[in-house]
Amino acid sequence: MPCTVVVGGFFGDEGKGKIISHMAQNDGPSIIVRGGAGPNAGHTIRDGDKVYKVRMLPSGFLNKDAKVMIGPGVVIDPVVLKAEIEEFGVRGRAFVDANCGIIEEEHKKLDSGGDLKGRIGSTGSGTGPANAARAMRTLRLAGDEPRLLRLLKDVPRAVNTALDDGETILAEGTQGTFLSLWHGTYPYVTTKDVTASGICADIGIGPRRVDEVVVVFKSYVTRVGTGPLEGELDDKEVEKRGWGEFGTVTGRPRRAADFDFELAGRAVMLNGATQAAITKLDVRFPACKGITSYGELPMEARTFVASVEERLGVPVTMLGTGPDKAEIVDRRVGAAQG
Repeated sequence: MPCTVVVGGFFGDEGKGKIISHMAQNDGPSIIVRGGAGPNAGHTIRDGDKVYKVRMLPSGFLNKDAKVMIGPGVVIDPVVLKAEIEEFGVRGRAFVDANCGIIEEEHKKLDSGGDLKGRIGSTGSGTGPANAARAMRTLRLAGDEPRLLRLLKDVPRAVNTALDDGETILAEGTQGTFLSLWHGTYPYVTTKDVTASGICADIGIGPRRVDEVVVVFKSYVTRVGTGPLEGELDDKEVEKRGWGEFGTVTGRPRRAADFDFELAGRAVMLNGATQAAITKLDVRFPACKGITSYGELPMEARTFVASVEERLGVPVTMLGTGPDKAEIVDRRVGAAQG
């Protein structure tokens, strides 16, 4: 799979970090490159007793043989970026494109109050105002920031050259399909398109270069903040089912609903998905905890997976069975597990 794009299928928080981290170590990519909006999206990765909460770097950084890059379509917070580079030990193999936009303090202030905070439930990261400034052509770019000079690289050139040389590329999206500015529940959306097409544009690869598109779903639906959520469960029912969660970036409680087949089918269509992944199967079916072989899953879990495949028309190739990155069933041909 020379070039695989991984995106979220619902409203973010689907567990993309876990899936991407697994693929980064299992598939041997030479480059893991991130598209998406900015540091308003967070990914959580558990590796044994370590928990990583990532806002700027690609989630596949645990693969120490891979370069990690941020495409020109992303706006970056230099403070958050440099802190993650040091904390996660990726100095010398982390790069950003010179055309990435720069989030400044004025953008964070605009994002932390007023209409964006009250009506939309913005994260306060400055991502939205920075993207708005970029649309107005007033935003400063990474190439103008001396602090980032050693991190600069022509990311589209690097990615396309690697593909020309037969190397494997893992492209990472952020948020979820229905937070897309074009395809989501407007106005309760992020400030750009975050479907697979948008991620490709963010990192500078054309559609003919993509071999696989993986859409990640959770075994139920969650959403942080405001905006519609079909079939939303009340707090008592969420607690009863054990589906209570909190956002990686905001810490806000996530609202929850049962798996939405209609929404998932639309995500498959919008992203041109070739395969799907389902995380937190163990939360929906506790007997799945820690299982790494599909044949060992309980029948009710396999029946659920089969119904997803039948109704969505794509194979479910990866299943998360616990929070750790190793707790996964990988059904792909040639995969090391399951």
